[in-house]
Amino acid sequence: MLPSPAPDSCVLLLVRHGATVANLARPVRLQGCGIDLSLSPEGVRQAEATAEFLATIPCSAVFSSRMKRAVETAERIAARQNLVVEPLSGLHEVDVGRWEGRDRDEIEAMDPEAFLLFLEDPATNGYPEGENVVQVADRVTPILEALAERHLGQRIIVVVHNVVLRAYLAQVLEIPLARYRQLTQENCCVNVLVWQHATMQVRTVNSVWHLGE
Repeated sequence: MLPSPAPDSCVLLLVRHGATVANLARPVRLQGCGIDLSLSPEGVRQAEATAEFLATIPCSAVFSSRMKRAVETAERIAARQNLVVEPLSGLHEVDVGRWEGRDRDEIEAMDPEAFLLFLEDPATNGYPEGENVVQVADRVTPILEALAERHLGQRIIVVVHNVVLRAYLAQVLEIPLARYRQLTQENCCVNVLVWQHATMQVRTVNSVWHLGE
């Protein structure tokens, strides 16, 4: 049972978008914020299943990143809530720099030293010519917390991206950002957070039971 918001709190349902062909590739191919793919057929199925699940939970607003995979997921969710998606700047996926479009094996072969540094501490050593995890957390935190403060007494849905969610959740949970990869965020997972008295609390992380996988 999801919590009902008190008058001085906001319940945020943070959702990762459905899968694209890059997400389903093995090894996974990095999209970042430069490759703007639509949902794959599997991603559409995931988004529809998430929309069906969330349809039983009345919400007041649906927000998303401006990227296609997030908007397409959010639109399916919003339709079941009789709401319209509001895409927001600043919630896009991490900038993966010169590793965009490449998989782990290709990155390790082309950039072995930078790749090793990234694995050791992605908070300090980010994506070459892109962002690091600290920059992502700093970018999204004020946006999410401002949304929560604007919607006290309500539930809202925000559809975003893998690194965005992991970086933000690690920060809220006080996990060192260098270890953000310990937090799994599967496609179309739902995270439940509660904002109250200028503090964010995490109630559920990476819930995917609604996908039936």
